[in-house]
Amino acid sequence: MEIIKTEIQDLFVIKPKVFEDARGYFFEAYNKQVFAEFGLYQDFKQDNESKSQRGTIRGLHFQEPPYAQHKLVRVVAGAVFDVAVDIRSGSPTYGKWHGVILTSTNKLMFWIPQGFAHGFQSLEDNTIFQYKCSEYYHPESENSIIWNDADINIAWQNIPPITSSKDNTAKPLNKFISKFSI
Repeated sequence: MEIIKTEIQDLFVIKPKVFEDARGYFFEAYNKQVFAEFGLYQDFKQDNESKSQRGTIRGLHFQEPPYAQHKLVRVVAGAVFDVAVDIRSGSPTYGKWHGVILTSTNKLMFWIPQGFAHGFQSLEDNTIFQYKCSEYYHPESENSIIWNDADINIAWQNIPPITSSKDNTAKPLNKFISKFSI
């Protein structure tokens, strides 16, 4: 397993070692010991899965402390453009984003720690997206930043977006007071 640093502190792309033969493939999607060696130890409490049509944008979501979540995300079928935005006050990369293409073919995973807003855009119909969470879903702690915030300026893929009314009414970053710090 390879842990790849991004330009944003604490945000990593994970490249598993995939073993393929005539029968198919095998890889470890999570190994607590390997992740701990990189300081990414978490006691995951919940696994989630979503299915999305091409163009669907979900995000930019997060939970506030004390129910903040670390996430390990990956694609089981299809492809997404996955994005994390640094929302940690005092961070030199506050408001900056990093995106990565996750597909069922490349099998890359994305480690998104607490203090990041997270979202993705489905690039194919019937994309199945899975994510492990370090904390249970807590609706009262749920928050979001609007997905098309001009100050963040995420370079979403050139696909007509399909969004929810909830995501379309999220607040912009400049109206957000972060409870996260670095």
